[in-house]
Amino acid sequence: MELELKDYLKILQKRMWMIIAIVVLATVTTGIISYFFIQPVYEASTKLIVNKSNDQVGVSKVDTESINFNIRLIDTYKEIIKTPRIMDKVVADYPELKISAEQLVNAVKVSSVNNTQVMTLIVQDPSYERAASIVNAVSLVFQSEIPKIMKVDNISLLNEAKNIELPVPVKPNKNLNVAISFVVSLIIALGIAFLLEYLNDKLKTEEEVEQYLGLPTLTMIMKMKPEDFQHHSKQQKEQRVGEQSHVKLSQ
Repeated sequence: MELELKDYLKILQKRMWMIIAIVVLATVTTGIISYFFIQPVYEASTKLIVNKSNDQVGVSKVDTESINFNIRLIDTYKEIIKTPRIMDKVVADYPELKISAEQLVNAVKVSSVNNTQVMTLIVQDPSYERAASIVNAVSLVFQSEIPKIMKVDNISLLNEAKNIELPVPVKPNKNLNVAISFVVSLIIALGIAFLLEYLNDKLKTEEEVEQYLGLPTLTMIMKMKPEDFQHHSKQQKEQRVGEQSHVKLSQ
């Protein structure tokens, strides 16, 4: 049988406390975990620009062909940055970082915006100072080593990762986690409410009997608790005592 809108509203009203309990529990739990238990992660970045070699500056004007060549060269530089030639030298020149070449490869992310000559190096770490030190070290070593590898000198450092007194973590996004938890828990709670209603095949009211069976209700047997019997017996006893007293007074 198809349910109407009012039937859905009745189901929601019937299971309202269960839905509220699930949503509140999930949201509060997510908030506590996000704010107090998940370790914050900070992000530091540098930008490098691929331009004309120093020995060519002033020799010829910048044309579209040379720019396109530099843009295509960025893909090569992305791979070179993560090679042992660069990472091993970073480890050797900056022992205070206490990081291996393999860890550096996994820590450093290199990206570039389409049709630009700019590369961005990004490092995430529980300590912002360490993240900034790592990304600056990789950028400086790459800038110094690329002329030896490619026989060109066309890498310039646009900006280093600066030291920030109060850095803002990029992970976890606490507000987003709480919002997602609220939405997901609400959907799950609604699903559970409708599922329980679907699995519940008991008929509890006259309206449900007539709705599902299409038959009128002739009579109903009320469910009574033990204390109801005691209360009923006490009333009957008091009624009999009153009747007996009335009879004696009549006599």
